[in-house]
Amino acid sequence: MFHSRHGTDFFHSKEKQAIETTQRLNDQIRITPVRVIDQDGEQLGVIPTAEALKLAMDASLDLVEVASDAKPPVCRIMDYGKLKYERKKKTNKNTKQHQVQLKEIRMRPKIGKHDIEFKLKSARKFLEQKDKVKFNIMFRGRENAHHELGRTILGGIQEELSELAKVEQAPTMASGRNMIMVLAPR
Repeated sequence: MFHSRHGTDFFHSKEKQAIETTQRLNDQIRITPVRVIDQDGEQLGVIPTAEALKLAMDASLDLVEVASDAKPPVCRIMDYGKLKYERKKKTNKNTKQHQVQLKEIRMRPKIGKHDIEFKLKSARKFLEQKDKVKFNIMFRGRENAHHELGRTILGGIQEELSELAKVEQAPTMASGRNMIMVLAPR
């Protein structure tokens, strides 16, 4: 079984096996001579593989075959662990995306001023995290006769959050007892 200078098995996992089959390094390079590029990017010319390996070991680095199709094959002296780490980091960076969620904030038409401020604070936090916010005012009993209170509250919220959000759904009555407004981040 092959070992790198780091002491890890090359054929330990399928992921490593897939990487290693595409790029040979150190003792896996059987062809001699090879064209060598050092860690600074300068060409050292065509030299025997054993000598190239000795140069890599002296620099405490790996000899990595970068172009196996070329005649002679091109090898580079580099830190292979660092190269793998940077590749993995790059692929992880591309996969991280924020999944937009719809956060709901419920209230009643008789809500107090301080309570509205507290709900606005939560809404700001959601909008800064790039989530949509759904404001839901629930009417019960006699409150159903005063839908204008709900429109006033939602209008104030809309005005307060205008720099952070745009209205995706204007205040409308849904299912008879709820007034809904949806804000999306700018």
